[in-house]
Order: sequence, then structure tokens, then C-alpha cells
Amino acid sequence: MTLEFGLDTFGDVTWNTERQLLPQREVLRNVVEEAVLADAVGVDAIGLGEHHRDDFAISAPEILLAAIGARTGRIRLGTAVTVLGSDDPVRLFERFSTLDAITGGRAEVTLGRGSFTESFPLFGFDLADYHTLFEEKLDLFSRLIREEEVTWAGSTRSPLERQRVWPPLGGSGVRTWIGVGGSPESVVRAVRFRMPMILAIIGGPVRRFLPFVDLYRRASEQAGLDPMPLGVHSPGHVAETDEQAREEAFPAYKALHDRLGAERGWPSLSREDFLREVEHGSMYVGSPETVARRIAGTCSTLGLSRFQLKYSMGPLPHDRLMRSIELYGSRVIPLVREIREAA
Repeated sequence: MTLEFGLDTFGDVTWNTERQLLPQREVLRNVVEEAVLADAVGVDAIGLGEHHRDDFAISAPEILLAAIGARTGRIRLGTAVTVLGSDDPVRLFERFSTLDAITGGRAEVTLGRGSFTESFPLFGFDLADYHTLFEEKLDLFSRLIREEEVTWAGSTRSPLERQRVWPPLGGSGVRTWIGVGGSPESVVRAVRFRMPMILAIIGGPVRRFLPFVDLYRRASEQAGLDPMPLGVHSPGHVAETDEQAREEAFPAYKALHDRLGAERGWPSLSREDFLREVEHGSMYVGSPETVARRIAGTCSTLGLSRFQLKYSMGPLPHDRLMRSIELYGSRVIPLVREIREAA
């Protein structure tokens, strides 16, 4: 399979030059500019993560993707992820079939259960139904993208009887991924619904995910399926030198980590822990040469067909993000391809 390169963002609310947080409205406009630049420098896909909180600005990714689609001509337009359990599969289908139509077939969606759960009480869902909501809605969405008329019944919404949903998809459909955090059940679910998998690897050595990759491939083979694409989503930042990239990324990533840590009971991030992750874990921070070498290693180790760099790192300013995107597209991606061709 051809190796694709993407970028992901949650619309992290960023600092201005005085390290004051920008308004979310400005952050959203900046995300559009970032995606337009990504398209211009040859990035294959952009993924926008859905959140409903004050530190991430993107709550309606499809609207932003449509704005990006109107200003770009090539880049694929997706999510990272859509929290399916608190959404409605029929409305979700309609939004993405519309996006796909107006962008000439560039829409894709990544479905996930969501490690952030603010959307459930916001939209009136009980977290006690977290697993059932995802399982049933994934079943319905999988039927919607594959069948012209859908008959379905479950416990989480009203049934459908030979229902057609508009607008219909084009001949190639909407590429649908399942985002997996690293549980065997999630891996098997992706195969059961015949959807490619994106692993969210945000910490630790990449090799520890090999058992999940092996399970994905074994389960696909046992189900009689052709090999499906496999992707990875991991954080990173690119600058001219390793030192510059680390100096830019650390304070912003620490601010993000420590805020989430205060909610989830994590210890504060030390510089030593950050550097350990950069050097030996799953954080791609450095010069184009360093980042390319590490991405190439990850792609070879896991046998990837898609690598998604989560380029927004907490409040790291917009101008630094723009330079990181430029270097990723113009230098990192060509270098990874060169490394792989030479191997």
C-alpha cells in the first residue's frame, strides 16, 4: 500500500506573543490557514479532532473541513476523531456525504469512543451506556455507508425500516477509519466492521503496539479480508534543529500535559520525562532529518500505510505550527520516502 502522510489537530487554543491564550474564534481561523498550507506543501490528509471544552476549539469539525475544502484542491479532509457514541449516525452520514460531494470525494472520517467524555452529558447521553452507544451506532453507520436502503434496530435510537438517507455517497464512498487506543477488543471490532484502524500512540516505545498490529492482521486473515490500511496518530513538532524543536515544544506540551494531568491524576511533566519520550518514545520532535528518521522507523516497524502527526501541541503559537507544517511537508515527507526507498 502507498504510504500516506497526514496532520492532526484538536484546534488547541494557542498562545499569542505574550503567552496569552487566543480566543477560540481566532484559533479556528488559524486552523483553516494551517490546513491550506498543509495542502500547498504536499501533505496527504488533515484530521480535525472533536472536543467540547475551552482548551480545544474544534467542536464542529465538518464545518471547518468544508471551509478548508473550499480553499484546497487535493488534501483529504477527515476527523481525529468523531465521538460516535454521542452523535447520531444518520446525521453524521448526511454531514460527511455532503462534505464528500462538495469536495470532490475527499472526505473521510475516523470514528472513536472518545477519551474525552464531555460530549455525553452535553448531548444528553448517560456514560453508563458508553460501550453500548458506540457499538450500536457503529453498526448503524457501517450499514449506512454500504447499503442504499437500511433496516436497523437497537436500544440507543429509533429503528429504521428500508430507509434511504440523502445525499447518497459517490461511487468510492467515504473512507471510514476506527481510532483505537490500544485494547484488543477495539482491534477486533475494527476488523469485524471491516474498517481500517488508526492507532493513537501518544507515549512509550512503538514496539509495544506490535501485538495489536499482529492481532489486526491475524483477525483480518481469519475473516477472509484483504489487508486493510493501518495508520498511527502521534504528537510531534518540527523545527530547523533538534534543539530549537525541543525548546519550542516543551513549555507548550507541558502546559497541555499538566492541565489534563490535573483532571486525570497524572504527575506534572518534567523536562527529563519529555526528553525521554522524544528520544525513545512516541513523540516526533526535532529537525526534519530527525523526525523523518523516526517516522520511517515507526512505519517500517508497524507496516503502516498512514502516519498522522498531531502537530498542535497545546498552546504552541500559530507561527510555530505553520513553520512545523511547512517543514513536515517540504522536507520530512520527502526524506521519509527516500529512507524507505533506500532500505
